[in-house]
Amino acid sequence: MMVERLQTFGDIQLSKPILQALSEMGFEEPSPIQKEAIPVALDGVDLIGQAQTGTGKTAAFGIPITEKVNSKFQAVQALIVTPTRELAIQVAEEIAKLGKYRHVKPLPIYGGQPIDRQIRALRMGYQVVVGTPGRLLDHLNRGTLRLQHVKMVVLDEADEMLDMGFIDDIESLLREVPAEGRQVLLFSATMPPGIRKLAQTYMNAPRSVTVSRDELTVPLIDQVFYETRESIKVDALGRIIDMEDIGQGIIFCRTKRGVDELVVSLEARGYFADALHGDLSQQQRDRVMKRFRDGKSELLVATDVAARGLDINNVTHVINFDIPQDPVSYVHRIGRTGRVGRKGQAITLISPKEYRQLRLIENLIKTRIRRQELPSMADISERQAENIKNQLIKLMQSNRLGSYRAIVGDLLQEYDSMDVAAAALKYAIEGANVDEIENSKDPDERLFGKTGATPGMVRFFINIGRVQQIRPQDIIRWIADQSGISGSSIGIINIYDKFTFVEIPDKYASRVQSCMHQTMIKGRKVSVEPAKARENSDV
Repeated sequence: MMVERLQTFGDIQLSKPILQALSEMGFEEPSPIQKEAIPVALDGVDLIGQAQTGTGKTAAFGIPITEKVNSKFQAVQALIVTPTRELAIQVAEEIAKLGKYRHVKPLPIYGGQPIDRQIRALRMGYQVVVGTPGRLLDHLNRGTLRLQHVKMVVLDEADEMLDMGFIDDIESLLREVPAEGRQVLLFSATMPPGIRKLAQTYMNAPRSVTVSRDELTVPLIDQVFYETRESIKVDALGRIIDMEDIGQGIIFCRTKRGVDELVVSLEARGYFADALHGDLSQQQRDRVMKRFRDGKSELLVATDVAARGLDINNVTHVINFDIPQDPVSYVHRIGRTGRVGRKGQAITLISPKEYRQLRLIENLIKTRIRRQELPSMADISERQAENIKNQLIKLMQSNRLGSYRAIVGDLLQEYDSMDVAAAALKYAIEGANVDEIENSKDPDERLFGKTGATPGMVRFFINIGRVQQIRPQDIIRWIADQSGISGSSIGIINIYDKFTFVEIPDKYASRVQSCMHQTMIKGRKVSVEPAKARENSDV
């Protein structure tokens, strides 16, 4: 998917390769710590940033590093010291994304990984090394890590490293970096005496930047997440909307293009949605907001920046279609619901690889976000039936049925009362298409028709077979992994040279087809379709 290029990052002038990387990462404008720290760091000034995890501090030092290192010079020019291996990996991943178009290569170094592999990697030449103090010092003592060309040193979560007893190791590392032209960036949530002493000894007239983290004070927000895959994400969102009693909802996407594409997809599925992002003129923005406030659109699809400053009291749901890059954005997003003492719901859609980001959010808000299973078609049908019943009860209680009672009275003289009521309901919902042939009460059964399967099952045709060396256990594992259904529930499997038939319980048929169709198995994209009943006669 194409991503809009940023022209500048807020008011900060950056090179085109960095701006392109930021656009792809979903950044629209700098967080407070980034706004304060990046210009100082780009000027080569030493910096003390008092900021906690979840404030965007990695990019606050990552952007200046990727801007300033020479990507053509194969030597370590920036050293980032972190308290834990997890943080080292996370920081290295972010630097790799930021430096993608400047060809800046970060290398994470930590204990628990074979040292010979790290020695080989260091010989290849990396501009940025991210690591834990003990393992960095080990490489320094072996002569496999050389710091004579290092111009920037970052001490990330310095107070954590002090608490873990790493202060002597840090001093040993700093002493090996040439003092001439050295820039030190120190980030710490608190400033205990040990960190102040370190700053006084090794930093040159540092500038201080302090950013407080917003605390979550919205106990009335019920927070849940659903795991889904990118290929069925919009359909998953549709199911959630159908199940939830959404009065008014805000759906957040990472990019402007993502907002526009989701609005088109939602409208195609019959939902009333409007887009809100930075490309709208003030007049367009006002019109969208008026429609939303007046209840003419039920869903507002927005980017983080566009939703800033919105003051709407009736938002019942906030849905994170894209999980936010910065955990603090999550707090801002979900604060749009649960206003004025009302209860609100925050729903987040994640893919399996986004669990780490979810954990960062949970650490920030000090709350576990509850996992829920995606609603099935049967759940949705049940919910819709409940809604219809409630609407009918309201109509009956209104006592304004006079002329309709006369029509029903005539019909009851000739037809069964249950049939009359059911026909009236069908007419109200589906219209008067009497030619329609409906062989099934279950929408999934209508969809899959007769597939020649055992009763209660749906038979699928898959366009791979013995030629691709497919075995029954491959099919079972593949379906169970992709769709999340139990392998033991899968029925008869018939494998032929170029295709395979497999039976799935009808209650899982929709899920299996949406999860499996056009996915990869044994390096091949496969087609998964309901089998035709006549094919059964050959088997």
